[in-house]
This record gives sequence, structure tokens and C-alpha cells, in this order.
Amino acid sequence: MKRFTLPAMAGLILAACATTEDVVITELDLSALPASVTAAIAAERPDFEVEEVMKKVRDGRTYYDVEGELGDGSELEFDVLMEGENARIVEIQRDLEWSDVPEDVRTVAPDASDGAEPVRTIESTQTDGAVIYEFFADGQPSDPAWEVRVRGGEVELLDERWMH
Repeated sequence: MKRFTLPAMAGLILAACATTEDVVITELDLSALPASVTAAIAAERPDFEVEEVMKKVRDGRTYYDVEGELGDGSELEFDVLMEGENARIVEIQRDLEWSDVPEDVRTVAPDASDGAEPVRTIESTQTDGAVIYEFFADGQPSDPAWEVRVRGGEVELLDERWMH
């Protein structure tokens, strides 16, 4: 049996986890994905092939970010919230080119950026039918610089970061 000293154990833990503000992110082997997460994704998109998994703990909530591809080769990410042993998909995300963002959203989004186009756009479909567009500014790859919500045909520039 191999024994590790306290400093060695701390180093192993830090190597496996990354902390950003109040978020602890751990990369996982695909085999470590809970069965309830796999089942929730399979029910939503049976042709989804898992390629990468990260576990995120934020504000006392546990999420699994599951990245992969559909049968047609398009990439998706599922954000899955754990509620006890049950898994609930809270967002389905995909990257978009600026030109693929709906025109009504492209009209509102530059108001938050003094006219600058984002360097990255993520479309996040919510379980309530709303779509959140996350826009990333040059030099700020971690968090969206601004977000726009489309719900019930209404387009709204958000004042606060969307929860999921």
C-alpha cells in the first residue's frame, strides 16, 4: 500500500482540481460520470457521444459539464445539475459564429459592448424554453462579458449573469 504525506496529498488534490472564485472544477474520467447523468442525456439526445466530463461545485450545487458530439458531428455541451442522486439537464450549449446569432439578438448585444463584436458566442437552451446567448469579449475567456435572453419572442439584455 502506497502512503502519501500530507503535502503530497495536497499537491495531488490541487493537480486534480482548479478553483475559480467560488467554483471548484474537477476533470473526470468518462467512467466516473454518474449513471443518472448519462440517462438524462440519453433521454434528451440518444445519439450523443460523450467526449469530456468536468464536475463543478458552485454555491453548494454540483453540476456536470458533459461535452461531446451528436451523430452528425455537431458539438454540444450539457450542463447537468445534481439534485441528490437525480440528474436534471439545466442547459444545452453550443458555440455559434456571430453571423449565426439571430438578428434581433445581434441588434441588442452590441449595446452592452459599445459596438464591439464578441470573440466567442455560446447559445444556451434552457429547460423553460428560453435561450441565453453568452458573449465573450477579447481578453476575457472565462466569463461572458454580457448575456442576452430570448423568451417568448422577447429579447432582453441581462443585467446579471444567468444562474446556470
